[in-house]
Amino acid sequence: MLLFLVVAGLYFAKEFLIPLAIGAIIATLFLPFCKWLEQKKVPRIVAVFICVLILLLFIAGFSTLIGWQISSLTKDIELIKTKSVFLIEKIQQYIFKHFGFSSAAQTKLINDQQNSVTLYIEMFVSSFATIVTSFILTVLYVFLLLYYRIHLKKFILMFSSDAKKLESEQLIYQATNVSQQYLVGLSKMIFCLWIMYGIGFSIIGVENAIFFAILCGLLEIVPFIGNITGTTITVLVAVVHGASLPMIIGIVITYGVVQFIQGWILEPLILGSQVKINPLFTILALVLGQLIWGIPGIVLAIPITAMFKIVCDYIEPLKPLGFLIGEIQKPKSQLTIITKIKSWFKRT
Repeated sequence: MLLFLVVAGLYFAKEFLIPLAIGAIIATLFLPFCKWLEQKKVPRIVAVFICVLILLLFIAGFSTLIGWQISSLTKDIELIKTKSVFLIEKIQQYIFKHFGFSSAAQTKLINDQQNSVTLYIEMFVSSFATIVTSFILTVLYVFLLLYYRIHLKKFILMFSSDAKKLESEQLIYQATNVSQQYLVGLSKMIFCLWIMYGIGFSIIGVENAIFFAILCGLLEIVPFIGNITGTTITVLVAVVHGASLPMIIGIVITYGVVQFIQGWILEPLILGSQVKINPLFTILALVLGQLIWGIPGIVLAIPITAMFKIVCDYIEPLKPLGFLIGEIQKPKSQLTIITKIKSWFKRT
């Protein structure tokens, strides 16, 4: 009953909770820099304002970069349309030849799907005001949470007895620290993926290589699924552009090489073991996050689950749940050569 009420509350209050959760996660990211400014005798309100200004400048710069890449991609829209029509006709002929599904019936089905897409676009446009409001609220939450962080910490500690105050402070520190480390590590990882995908796609001659490198890197936010999705989109667009078989094979090889470097070198060096969640509960958290909060739920699923695990590790009745969510710790005698290599990179 409690689990049902929590999930229902998260779902029905998502318009209120999503901006607050995103603002809290971003606030933890800027917390060390804000503390450093205050140690340099900068007034807190000025330090918080500088953090928010940096956030806005980063969003503006990144949006400009994406817009520039999309504008260069739209130059090939007519070519993509022409080749898409030709490809669709070939697919329709193949379906009619092998399955007896007429071209008229296929066209009707496609038109129905197009009407559905148009409906989704209209819904998106109508909710634009909601998106803008949520963005403003998120920025406001970042400002207020950074400014009132000590007040909020004292409030949380009021629920602890004097004997448990030190343990509660450690819990608060670790919960905020794991979010910082995950976001910083993920940002470094995405930047490295941009460079590797950009070099690989440029060498094999992919059209708009920088755009697809940025896309594949950003989709790393969704573990396991995101990088495959980005590569698949790159392959499909390359096919529409009339890419040769060696180029398609080159894209797949680039994906394999990047994934090998990411999994065995970058992750131990950059991410390490900050987020100790096993793959099963990583997937479950992503699926549940998407069902409850949609795309923001996918982005927030991992850091929130990591924080929840830390809380479970500190509360005695919830320790079994923290153990269930965490990674399996193998005895040293069972470590494989690959695991030893990863451990060496972590120590390095």
